[in-house]
Amino acid sequence: MSRKLAALLKEVRGCAICADLPHGPRPVLQAAREARVLIAGQAPGRRVHESGVPFDDPSGQRLRDWLGVTREQFYDPKQIAILPMGFCYPGTGKSGDLPPRPECAPAWREALLGQLPRIELTVVLGRWAADYHLPGARGTVTEAVKNWREHWPEVLPLPHPSPRNNIWLKRNPWFEAELLPPLRARVAELLGAD
Repeated sequence: MSRKLAALLKEVRGCAICADLPHGPRPVLQAAREARVLIAGQAPGRRVHESGVPFDDPSGQRLRDWLGVTREQFYDPKQIAILPMGFCYPGTGKSGDLPPRPECAPAWREALLGQLPRIELTVVLGRWAADYHLPGARGTVTEAVKNWREHWPEVLPLPHPSPRNNIWLKRNPWFEAELLPPLRARVAELLGAD
């Protein structure tokens, strides 16, 4: 890891821009300059906030399955970078976790992405990540996912892997049949590359 990225990650992990968060700030992310795949999520949930490990919950288990990777591959920052739109747990609202705090991405995202020169696939999870990484895309997350080939093979929009999306997955069987096989093949190719 370069000194510049190491210093930046240390600064991000010490960030307290959102000191007023209900559970306090605890930035959760992983990155190394060698990473070929970027996971662009929303924000950590409560379990991830408590453990300090990205996607250390049922969403992470489903995401690893979608990608076709092991825990060891997923948690190797030299293979997969994980940069949510908000690095800290934003708290809970009436219908689930609150959206990522708006201060986070402007403060850190461009600097971090600038330190990841080898990224060849960005996996975009959910609306806030799609708005950032697919700025011209219109419509719902479902429409973005249905039109995944428009951005392939550099960017791939996905629904959030949360168990709350089980109904979405049952209503959209094409997702598993048409999208996951090329995703797994692309990830295997990138992680197997030198």
